[in-house]
Amino acid sequence: MGSPPSLVARPGSGRIELTAEGSWTVANARNLDGLIDETVRTTPPDQPIAVNMHGITSLDTYGAWLIERLIRAREALPGRATLYGLPERYHSLYEQVQRSERKPASPPKHAFSIPAKIEWLGRATAGIGRELTAFAAMLGALVVSLGRVIANPRSFRLTSTLHHLDRVGWQAVPIMVLITFLIGCIIAQQGFFHFRKFGADAYVVDMVGILILREIGVLIVAIMMAGRSGSAYTAELGSMKMREEIDALRTMGRDPMDVLILPRVVALVIALPILTFLGSMAALYGGGVVAWLYGGMSPDIYIERLREAVSLTHFEVGMIKAPFMALVIGVVACAQGLAVKGSAESLGRETTASVVKSIFLVIVLDGLFAVFFASVDM
Repeated sequence: MGSPPSLVARPGSGRIELTAEGSWTVANARNLDGLIDETVRTTPPDQPIAVNMHGITSLDTYGAWLIERLIRAREALPGRATLYGLPERYHSLYEQVQRSERKPASPPKHAFSIPAKIEWLGRATAGIGRELTAFAAMLGALVVSLGRVIANPRSFRLTSTLHHLDRVGWQAVPIMVLITFLIGCIIAQQGFFHFRKFGADAYVVDMVGILILREIGVLIVAIMMAGRSGSAYTAELGSMKMREEIDALRTMGRDPMDVLILPRVVALVIALPILTFLGSMAALYGGGVVAWLYGGMSPDIYIERLREAVSLTHFEVGMIKAPFMALVIGVVACAQGLAVKGSAESLGRETTASVVKSIFLVIVLDGLFAVFFASVDM
């Protein structure tokens, strides 16, 4: 630590002499802060001061900044401050501190001002444009990769596709069936609870069948796939990007689209319709269980009513949506994975963005399909 620091004030000829001695380092931070504050408080603002640094035995950035703070505090006062006697070995350090933060801080922008809102709107619009461009670029690259595979089928990585199909398809069956079963139970229970007031218990089966087959079945499965498989795709590709494995593939002459992305997207496009079918059946079964135990409707009546209420068209509508939703999830997840930079923070941020964007686009796509099917009377 060296000798303790000191700052002694003595009256001089037309000015106040401040003699600094001892160790002006961060190890003596508490004493130094007190010395500077006491000097600023007790020194008359109309008298100039001169700081004699000849007696300083050691100096670091912290001590140099305290001295500079004292000098700057009197720049706007009639009695300005000067510095002399600084040992030669500390000149470069003090000059660096002198040059730091000389510009005044820009005034903060008002959070609710019209220009700030316009700027925010412009930045948000530009950000949406960049996101759409990245999505279109990934989709285009995927189509080109698929074209290469069609032209040369032997280049398709079947083993990798089956591996990902097992992960996003077969291994996801238990949780998908469980969740959709519970969703079907909840819809049926709420339907019986409210429809019973009007004596319309039989219409609960219509609601459960049509709602699950057309909307809820595929939508719930797609949202869960976005959270389960989409986030996994983003994390995997992001980790590869951080470890420069994707750059290594390009160095070896392999296209990451063919090796990494196409098998994942193809597996997702195959798995999501299968999971949608299984999930819809589980939800209908859950609705039947509730209709039997809670609604007092026998299984035979439930199945017969379901057969009358539901047509093949309702089933087709839900199944047609599934591959498109899978494609959106896969493209967004892979695009966000390739957007990861070289930090763990970036990986977490892009994984979160992947799930949020996928769910948002899945819901938007479902709405667009609803309008389209309504226009063609499906």
